[in-house]
Amino acid sequence: MNEVLLRTACPLDCPDACSLEVTLTMGRITKIDAAPVDEMSNPLTDGWICKKVKHHADRVYSPERIMTPLIRIGKKGDGEFRQASWDEALDLIAAKITDAVKNYGVDSVLPYLYNSSASKLEANYLTPHLFARLGAPEILPTICAASYGAAWDQMFGEMLSIDTLDVVDAKLVVVWGANPAVSGTHLLPLLAKVQKAGGKLVVIDPRATGTASRADLHLAVRPGTDVVLAYALANELVRTNRVDREFIETHTTGSKEFLAAATKYSLEDASNICGISLDMVRELAELIATVKPAVLRIGYGPERNRNGGSSVLAVLGLWVVAGNFGTRGSGILASTSDGFSVNVNATWPDNIQPPIRRKLNMNHVARVLRGDVGAWPVSAKVLVIQGANPAVTAVDQIGMLAGLACEDVFTVLHEQVMTDTAKFADVVLPATTHFEVHDLVGSYGTYSAQVIEPVINRVGESRSNNEFATGLATRLGFEAGEFNSDPQFIADRISVQRNQAVQLREVGTTVQFADTWPSFTDERAQLFAPNSELPVPQYRAAQEKNQLVLITPATSHTINSMFADTDPPRVAISMNPDDAKARNLADAQRVRVHNDRASLEIDLVIDKTLRPGVCFIPKGLWLRATNQGLTANAFATDELNDLASGACFNDARVEVTAV
Repeated sequence: MNEVLLRTACPLDCPDACSLEVTLTMGRITKIDAAPVDEMSNPLTDGWICKKVKHHADRVYSPERIMTPLIRIGKKGDGEFRQASWDEALDLIAAKITDAVKNYGVDSVLPYLYNSSASKLEANYLTPHLFARLGAPEILPTICAASYGAAWDQMFGEMLSIDTLDVVDAKLVVVWGANPAVSGTHLLPLLAKVQKAGGKLVVIDPRATGTASRADLHLAVRPGTDVVLAYALANELVRTNRVDREFIETHTTGSKEFLAAATKYSLEDASNICGISLDMVRELAELIATVKPAVLRIGYGPERNRNGGSSVLAVLGLWVVAGNFGTRGSGILASTSDGFSVNVNATWPDNIQPPIRRKLNMNHVARVLRGDVGAWPVSAKVLVIQGANPAVTAVDQIGMLAGLACEDVFTVLHEQVMTDTAKFADVVLPATTHFEVHDLVGSYGTYSAQVIEPVINRVGESRSNNEFATGLATRLGFEAGEFNSDPQFIADRISVQRNQAVQLREVGTTVQFADTWPSFTDERAQLFAPNSELPVPQYRAAQEKNQLVLITPATSHTINSMFADTDPPRVAISMNPDDAKARNLADAQRVRVHNDRASLEIDLVIDKTLRPGVCFIPKGLWLRATNQGLTANAFATDELNDLASGACFNDARVEVTAV
């Protein structure tokens, strides 16, 4: 048997960016595993990878892999297409865009470019450049991490995160709103090392997740109340005279305003509002006050509700007033992506002024597609989707499906497999996977960059994101030289980093307030920002008639909606035993989940790992997973949270009754 081993790296939407070793048998991927630990690998990988990536070849060779360009012949949503050539498809797309711009203006062309699981050039190079050159609107990626990023920028500017590998030096680690057991799994053995050395692990999460099960202390807070807990803990530091006064006087502005807002909440208030034991809140307060050095790992869970920005700001502010910085094993583990220093953007022509582009919140795209005159000044005529599956991943799922079904909107999808969104497209174009392209992979969990090169030949007639952009740009009248996607050109551009994993910053050299500082003129953290959208965190209680909070956490089966076609999680709603008993519901019973927006029949799982008042349906399920052709996002509104207009997935309130 003709076997070959080749190196590559994983660019999927996970902090770890693992180094991979791919086994080819007769030119076909037969095994994917971790690359050996050496100078060519990301040290975080540590010789092992998650099961999702181990089975990535199932998607590469899926029977649903798109092999050729397709043009719709049936009704939108029916998934009926005819094969076409790339030339025919691109000619048609260019004609539709040209006509839309001429008759309705450039704001009628919507580029929905998410590409959260793409490598660096695939995500950021020519396709965004093309639509910027066209002057088309910029759809802001507010569906995830918008509030999180805005809160970080407001408090710290461009200060870098610590490296995941720095966590081993901590004596206390607080994991707040994250579950590395399913995302960023290489943090888990580092947490185990902390505990083995006598350190403490605290997890704050509505569920007793795989990470929480390993914790010394788990606080199962009500979703949306994180700001209250953070404020109460900060207030307790003040009450017990254990605020790090020297640190905040030297390294912060606005501490007076922040701490004044925190005084509204006591530990007793946190216990009542957050729905957690007062003894646990007291224990956490004591740990934060006394155990040093301490690391905060804040995830994206706290931002997914009406108080999203306030929650993140309050949690970050708590760590600041505790003074948990300045030494190895201290600080905040957020995203390391700001440390990726390689420029992957296309060069803007010298003689052309960049156009002023209208901005559209990604959470409101469905409104625009449906013709909501209050949401957008012109009718949407062309929608170009790349690296996204909005039929499944967007809020207001029913509204999004209605928008995608609009015959007046010419929809283009560049995708690897026939997703639910693909079935609504007018043109579907086959996309490459990262196993088929030259590119760079950067991590948002550690400071490394890796070159990837094709390990297999193109599957079918697939083309890269950059090749798609080139083909469309030349038909729209742009110079070919500005849109060079030739594989050899891409390979030459990244050649300086070939055959090594480039460590952008060595482990231990990103100590916050020692090696990296807030990027403001005074290099101080801003606990109060009077001129910002959200000067100081605020708590808003939910006002919903339904009592159960529906959350949609990630699972070990999918990355967003990827792999839900080949290895879907169990299609069920999970509920605390007390909530089930109160409704006379039994395990494995068929139930109806409903609110004013949607209704879904699904199996029930009674799950003691959930706190009372919270239920969950797994993130990323495809529409075909349920009889009604809907998933959890059908219950979520497109209302926006309090900072950077982020999504409010976890504000969905439902009732569950017997069928």
